[in-house]
Amino acid sequence: MLVTFLSIVCLGTVSLAIPVDQFDKRATVSPDATCGGTNGYTCLGSSFGNCCSTHGWCGSTSAYCGTGCQPAFGTCGTGTTTTSTSKTTSPTSTPTAGTLGDCLTKKNVPIRLTSSSDFGQLSKPYNLRLPYTPAVIVLPDTVQHISDAVTCAAKYNVKMQPRGGGHSYASFSLGGQSGSMVIDLQNFQTISLDSNNVAKVGGGVRLGNLALGIYNQGQRALPHGTCPGVGVGGHATHGGFGYSSRAWGLTLDTIIALDVVLANGTSIHATSTAYPDIYYALRGAADSFGIVTAFYLQTQPAPTSVINWSFSIPNMFQSAVTSANYLLHIQSFAQNASVVDRKLGMGMYMDGSGFSISGTYFGSLADFNNKIKPELLRTLPAPTSSSATSMTWIQSLTALANGQPLQQPTTGYDQHDDFFAKSLVVPTSGQLTSATWTAYFDYIIKNGVNSANPWYSIINLYGGPDSQINAKPSSFSAYSDRDALWVIQHYGYTGNTGAPFPPGLIPFVNGLNNAITNAQPGTTFPGYSNYVDPSLTAQQAHAAYYDTATYNRLVAIKQQVDPGKLFWNPQAIGN
Repeated sequence: MLVTFLSIVCLGTVSLAIPVDQFDKRATVSPDATCGGTNGYTCLGSSFGNCCSTHGWCGSTSAYCGTGCQPAFGTCGTGTTTTSTSKTTSPTSTPTAGTLGDCLTKKNVPIRLTSSSDFGQLSKPYNLRLPYTPAVIVLPDTVQHISDAVTCAAKYNVKMQPRGGGHSYASFSLGGQSGSMVIDLQNFQTISLDSNNVAKVGGGVRLGNLALGIYNQGQRALPHGTCPGVGVGGHATHGGFGYSSRAWGLTLDTIIALDVVLANGTSIHATSTAYPDIYYALRGAADSFGIVTAFYLQTQPAPTSVINWSFSIPNMFQSAVTSANYLLHIQSFAQNASVVDRKLGMGMYMDGSGFSISGTYFGSLADFNNKIKPELLRTLPAPTSSSATSMTWIQSLTALANGQPLQQPTTGYDQHDDFFAKSLVVPTSGQLTSATWTAYFDYIIKNGVNSANPWYSIINLYGGPDSQINAKPSSFSAYSDRDALWVIQHYGYTGNTGAPFPPGLIPFVNGLNNAITNAQPGTTFPGYSNYVDPSLTAQQAHAAYYDTATYNRLVAIKQQVDPGKLFWNPQAIGN
């Protein structure tokens, strides 16, 4: 059953105490994956694996059972088995809990280990398909806590990643592997407007709270996504699209400064003139360069009224050729400068049973009904339902929030899904042809109409006349897609987060992408890094998310500010 795009899709502290007494020779089985060191835990019989690595962690792979394995605290050698179901990758070596824990504890850094009562909640991924177990979760209250944690991680060669909202599609905010240090920014909740209407925003703020905060303080607004629980950190540093983006640009485009902790533990204030290379890199690839503790965002006056609109179009999954012609009209409409300007935000939603077009308009209701609506619907089937309603800015955001309140919890957030997603950026110079749209709908009609599992496609308008997303030059930031016409997201999910992930769903979602790319081989289709695809290799991801000049510049900056690759995930810059 079709639900319109507007309504279904949205865009505590315990410090570690390390005992100092000599450990009991009758070693205790490790309760938290640590072994040896000052606690003397053994891995033998633990749920994490029977081998104690040279760095004091339990596991079962060669990184734990091979060279340096400690036989006094478990078994060593090949062929060792484990009952652990956690995922382990090994680009990182981790130290004993005694040394890492001592380092953090001596600096009074608040942390959680696997033995902490709230570790499970804090380490639960947004995408339940991709769980990882961090070595330690840091819950800083101050920038100094973060600096100290970074220093400890660097000293003992532990890879690390920040976690703001935690919505990474690939669970990169948990490191993208087990054994990383996670810096959870949930205590960084500042939202304040200055006299220039620049908002200082903490790295742990969620979008709904941000929208309410700046509106309540000064009737101000920002371009951003529609899901209120998404964190500002990853959203703003990798793009940040909302319906208002064609008018105001991406969230990333509003960043005028950032406070960031670098790999050497120093905290700096980066702007276009102070640390300009770091300022450039953070706006497009921040997860590879540091931990942003605060953003400084140039706000806009909130509109006094916004038109939220939606049309449900019938019979879109009967004839691929007919539906392709409808999409060609919509594509032509989106580029018609006599009708479309920056005031229009628009997206399409389809799921094999229904199809809708919806968005917002910053003009009057009369202009929308007399100019936008007639041209958009010309040649399309008569909508089965339609709406166009004038609202306040906050009412508009609330209507777009998929039934979620704008006010979101600052701790204990517990929204999750179980899914696989891919994206395509359709360049204006390579807009989709009749043959491509036909191939796309043919695939959906044959494979998606009666799919065993739920899925959807979202096709958002980024380009078109007067788009402020594309007004910026490619050199403006490390965000590369300044020639986008459409950005497409393909999303397959279980619909039941307690069920095993269906094996056929990933090939189906891949097929949605392939239907387009195979039909138009002469076009290069990048990807959108906020819809990060964990199935890509590092090299494939770099090519998808960055043009060559941008990526080469990022690598050079990475070598200067993080030569040890402390800030790491499987697709990090320089991998």
